[in-house]
Parts: sequence; C-alpha cells; structure tokens
Amino acid sequence: MLTLHGFPYSNYYNMVKHALMVKDIPFLERKVYTSSPELAALSPVEKVPVLTTESGENLSESSVLLDYLEDSYPEVPLYPSDPLARARVRRLMKISELYLDLPARRLLPALFGNVAVDESVKDEVRATFNKAIRALANLASFSPYVAGDKLTLADIYLRYALVIPKMVGPRFLDWDPTAELAALPQWESLMADSDVSRKVDADTRENQAEFMASITGG
Repeated sequence: MLTLHGFPYSNYYNMVKHALMVKDIPFLERKVYTSSPELAALSPVEKVPVLTTESGENLSESSVLLDYLEDSYPEVPLYPSDPLARARVRRLMKISELYLDLPARRLLPALFGNVAVDESVKDEVRATFNKAIRALANLASFSPYVAGDKLTLADIYLRYALVIPKMVGPRFLDWDPTAELAALPQWESLMADSDVSRKVDADTRENQAEFMASITGG
C-alpha cells in the first residue's frame, strides 16, 4: 500500500492527499515534519510530501507524485486524455504554483514569526499575485471547473495554492484573491462541497496547533 509522509497543515501534502482520495487509491498517512530525522531519511531535500510506493521507493516533489499517481492509477483520471488539453491543465497548475503559492511564501516569516517585511518585497509579491489573477482570468474557464466541465489537477492545485495567499494577502497587502477574480467564490464553494475537501480541511484544522508547535518549539 502507498504511504504519504508529511503533515496535514501542508498545502502541498494536501494536494497529493486530495488526489489520492478522489482517485480512491488506498493509502496510509505517516506524520513527519520538516527538519526532522524521519523526513531526512525519506527525502534528500527534506521536503514534504513524500510518497512511498508499493515497491518501497520514496518519491518527492508534489508534481512528480501526482504524475506518478496518474500513470500508475489511471482508472479515475485527473488529466484530460488529449495532449493539448493536458498541456493546458499543466499550464494552469504551473501558474498556481509559481505566481500564487511561491511568492506568498516570501511573507511567511511575517505571518509566523512577526518578522518585518520590506515594502519593496510586498510590492513584488502583490505584482506577482496580480499577474496570476490576469492569467487565470484569461486561461481558466471555471465552467464550472478551472479547465472545463470535469475536475482536474488544475482544480486541486489551485485550491491549495490559494491557501497561503489567502492568509497573507489581506493581512499584509490589502489584497484578496476572491475579490480580484469574480469566478473564484463560486468555484471555491464548489470545491469545498465534497466529502474529500471536508475531510482534508478537517484534518488541516486539527493539525494546526501541532504544526505551530513544531515550528516554534512549543
């Protein structure tokens, strides 16, 4: 059986967990935190999530894990079969990762550690967020899902790539993604209204205090 290593407060862990559950793949969860000997033994770069395959190999990097699940468990596909449509989904995934999640992480020291952030950094992050919103407005259909009438990995990526921007945007940038893109609130409601999302969200809330203790030493 597959084993997913990481912790439920991690949005990238939840991307893979969400896909596993949608695809109805049996898996075990093993809680490990960053900067731990347990994670160092699993991943050379000490990042979560890590997936142990049925053959016992440890794979890391979320996009790699998701592609592995698609290739190995194709019964419930989360990519379109058409190569061009698949490329469009992957493009939306990259936009979510590179222009929403990654820039938002520049403000995590301010969120979790009360570290002052230079105004120039805030300006850069806000500009990148705006670039993401423009790209989504041009490239995503939200009809009702991001890439059309079927759930794809673009939806799962975007749902969890928005987690940190929604934390830091209103607090530090006076920026709210749901106010910037009219299609987002209805799509977010659609995505939240599933047993998979409810389970992932509940596990995230339950893990919050333990995660915070892990990074503060409390």
